[in-house]
Amino acid sequence: MSQSNETNTNKTNVSKIAPRKNQPGAGRKVGSGKFGEPTAVLRIPSSQSPVIKDFLAAYQRKKLMVDIDAISEFELPTLYAPSIKLPLYSSKVSAGFPSPAEEHVEKRLDPSEFLIDQKDATFFVTIQGYSMIDVGLLPGDKAVIDRSKLASVGDIVLAVVDGEFTIKILSRRADGTPRLLPANSTGAYSPIEITEEMNFEIWGVATGSFRRFK
Repeated sequence: MSQSNETNTNKTNVSKIAPRKNQPGAGRKVGSGKFGEPTAVLRIPSSQSPVIKDFLAAYQRKKLMVDIDAISEFELPTLYAPSIKLPLYSSKVSAGFPSPAEEHVEKRLDPSEFLIDQKDATFFVTIQGYSMIDVGLLPGDKAVIDRSKLASVGDIVLAVVDGEFTIKILSRRADGTPRLLPANSTGAYSPIEITEEMNFEIWGVATGSFRRFK
C-alpha cells in the first residue's frame, strides 16, 4: 500500500472513532466516581497534587463514616436456652395493666420464637446512631439480623462498606447500582452511593428489633 493510501485510510479510521468520545452517555457515568457526584476540572501546581489527593481521601473517609453510623457490637442468640412462654394478652392496653384473669390470655408466646426464624443464621447488632430513627431503630436497640434471607430492595440490611458495618435500607439506582438509604427525615445523613472503588457486601437482613427501657 502506498503512503498516500495509508494516510487516507488512517484519516478514515480516525473520523469514525474520534466523534464517539463526545457522544451523549460516553465515558464514566455521572456520579459513579469515588464521591458519588459530578466532578470538575481544576488546575493546581503539580507539586500540590499529592496534598490535594490526600485531603480528598481524608474528606471522603470522614463523610462516609458520618453517613455509615458504624455498627461495632455483635451478639449471638443462646443456642440451647430453655423455652420461655409468657402470656400474650388479647385485650388492648390503654392504661394500667390488663386483668390477670386467664380468659384474657390469647396464647403463650416465646420471645425467641417470635424474633428468630433460623437460630443458627441469626445474630444481634446494637444500633449506634440516629440514621434509622424513622423506622424505629434508636441507639442501644438490638436489631435481629438473619443471614439466611435474601435481601430485596426496600429491606433493612446489615451491610459492610469499606470494612465498616452499617444498618440501612437497600435501594438501587436506575442502572442497577446499589445504594444505602438512611431513615432520618432531618437530613443529617446522606444516602451512601456504592461505587466501583468500594468494598461492599450485604451481611444479612434485619427481621426485627427490641429494646429495654430500664
